[in-house]
Amino acid sequence: MNKKPIIIVGMGEMAGVFARGFLRSGYPVFPVTRDMDIQQQADLIIDPELVLIAVAEKDIQAVLKTIPAQWKEKLVLLQNELLPNDWQQHQLTPTVISVWFEKKKGQDAKVLIPSPAYGEKADILVNALSSIDIAARALSSEAELLFELVVKNVYILSTNIAGLKTGGTVSELWSKHQDVARDVAAEVIMLQEKLTGQSFDSEKLIEAMLVAFNGDPNHGCMGRSAPARLERALMLAEQHHLNLPALEKIAKNNK
Repeated sequence: MNKKPIIIVGMGEMAGVFARGFLRSGYPVFPVTRDMDIQQQADLIIDPELVLIAVAEKDIQAVLKTIPAQWKEKLVLLQNELLPNDWQQHQLTPTVISVWFEKKKGQDAKVLIPSPAYGEKADILVNALSSIDIAARALSSEAELLFELVVKNVYILSTNIAGLKTGGTVSELWSKHQDVARDVAAEVIMLQEKLTGQSFDSEKLIEAMLVAFNGDPNHGCMGRSAPARLERALMLAEQHHLNLPALEKIAKNNK
């Protein structure tokens, strides 16, 4: 039986990994690039299996505003720094995957830990990634998804922001600068609680972050987007009247 097509909006490095998995699983894949009319494509392919939104996190809100009505029930999101309000404000209920593999140009995908996914299309994602030897797992509840999204946010923001002060790898951050890592992580967790209206077990989040550290001990702390992540975190903190002195000090020292 022929499988329904899969749409991928945005065709960067991460999209390429998923495309390969979908193709290996027998799905035809159709890309939507930024110079294509998304509504025109939706009129051509009315009933896809799923629509993977693979644009950068800075572009996600603009893209979600343009999703054609016939695709809204089929969405899959994979961006970093996602939280439920990012899709709830658009009245969407997408499948969401927290991606824990890295893909850089000219290099194979590098897995840190299995990527958790939740939603109607989660099994398709897990099977597609498994077909290309990338570990993934399906979650059973929205509460699990929220925890996993916060874990990823704590990992990314803590390592990037602390890395602006310490440099080095994640293993060095924890072995040589654990006080800095904990101070930054504590404030990142405070921000996540404010953004979600939920309380989290800080030590449980730290333990989950350390599992990811152990998945790739030599992973560099400070990516190119670290300054922008710090700026965005402080902007959100200001909007929510939250004082984050450790982050503010790092920002001041990096001007």
